[in-house]
Amino acid sequence: MAMIEMKVPSPGESITEVVIARWLKKEGDYVEKDEEVAEVDSDKATLTINAEDSGVIKLIASEGDTVKVGQVVCTIDNSVKGENKVKQESQKLEVKSEKVEAVKPTTNNQQPTTTYANGTPSPAAKKLMDENKIPATKIAATGKDGRITKGDVLQTLSAGFDSSATAGWGGSRDTQRSKMSPLRKKLAQRLVAVKNETAMLTTFNEVDMSAIYAMRSKYKDKFKEVHGTNLGFMSFFTKAVTEALNLFPAVNAMIDGDEIVYHSYADIGIAVSAPKGLVVPVVRNAEQLSLAGIETAIKNLALKARDNKITIEDMTGGTFTITNGGVFGSMMSTPIINPPQSAILGMHNVVDRPVAVNGQVVIRPMMYVALSYDHRIIDGRESVGFLVKVKEMLENPTKMLFGGKDPNEIVLGL
Repeated sequence: MAMIEMKVPSPGESITEVVIARWLKKEGDYVEKDEEVAEVDSDKATLTINAEDSGVIKLIASEGDTVKVGQVVCTIDNSVKGENKVKQESQKLEVKSEKVEAVKPTTNNQQPTTTYANGTPSPAAKKLMDENKIPATKIAATGKDGRITKGDVLQTLSAGFDSSATAGWGGSRDTQRSKMSPLRKKLAQRLVAVKNETAMLTTFNEVDMSAIYAMRSKYKDKFKEVHGTNLGFMSFFTKAVTEALNLFPAVNAMIDGDEIVYHSYADIGIAVSAPKGLVVPVVRNAEQLSLAGIETAIKNLALKARDNKITIEDMTGGTFTITNGGVFGSMMSTPIINPPQSAILGMHNVVDRPVAVNGQVVIRPMMYVALSYDHRIIDGRESVGFLVKVKEMLENPTKMLFGGKDPNEIVLGL
């Protein structure tokens, strides 16, 4: 028997232990070489352990165990040459056959309507359902093949639902304890450190989103046809931020000891929701990217986060962060700085509100924006000026193509 010991790989410098978050294979399963067998949580990211060879797996550590980097967590018997796999595949085919038989049409004209996706939530939807204890039976699914989308869950939350049948809620005085993940513990430490070690202030403004709405409505189909990705809000905000950072470099700087480090580039962290919580992957050199380039980069990072494929390198080295609480319905909030950065921009939901335009009251799609900044390095003039410049470019998107200046001024040499 040839037994291969599978050890916990090092996720990165300074990380000495991880938690076994989830086994992707069961005891005795046949695994292929390089197949993912487990997910592990470090204090920075969720990573996977891949099989070093094909064979039958034996689990040594359990889910929830804290293990050292380099510790053996499972073994693979590679003397088994696929017999177990053939047996497992046969069992799967039998189960699949039973499921197909169960949904056979009763007449020649009927078509089976049950699919594997029917009533299954997407990862983002599952997270929201778990957090709010909403069973799938309470949600009207609108996704492809009956899949429950994040929008379906948000719609259910906004409409309200009968929670009387929700298990574990009401009618008792029970409590439940769960161990904090390394990622959550590290986040808690960093948040407290930010409040204690920075002179954080927040300035607010509001943006009329009419121009961006009009541009997206006119060009979104053509944009997707040409670039293969959707035209979202985040690319406009990222582009506006990079232009404003060029005009206000202190907002893109950070403190290192008794020195201020200024950056000649903009690595923008984009806060995205992942199954394990909020993560902030970085779009590198965003100042050099087009709207399509930004959208593609964000899409790729969001998919990696959703599938728990995000790496420490993906989240390291940002110079500024954007977070969008609006996707969860937030009207206004005070985002907290992502150290060692010195500022963060918070986006919020878009609401039709009455505003005064040229002496007339009109209804416009408005968004509140917030800039939290470290007053030790960024003065009030710079923080307000930065946010005003972001507002100006979002309300007149063509300014983004001319370094934040009015195109007419460029033509006139002003």
